[in-house]
Amino acid sequence: MGMRPPPSDDGDAPDTVTFGIAALDARLEGTNVQYPTDAQSLVGDLGDPQIPYDASGNSVALSEALSETHIERFETEQELLNALHPVFERYRERSAGGILAQLRSMLPF
Repeated sequence: MGMRPPPSDDGDAPDTVTFGIAALDARLEGTNVQYPTDAQSLVGDLGDPQIPYDASGNSVALSEALSETHIERFETEQELLNALHPVFERYRERSAGGILAQLRSMLPF
């Protein structure tokens, strides 16, 4: 996933903010991860990076996200991304729910 960040005056800002499987896909580019691979090898190859799961920059360790898939072996990169997509969505929904719940608690009705 990706979304445009708020405009800023410095010319160094990226055009988009990536999170979820888009952020992982970007992290995988330029690596020499060979498929099929297993979760443990993938974490070892990448160094267990923090992967942002929302536009606010909240992130989760790759090892933690992989453990929630309950899949140990990935035949292709697409299979890996497909398995992780619902995991990142659950994290994103949980973080958004916390903020919305706080806002609702402040409303008088």
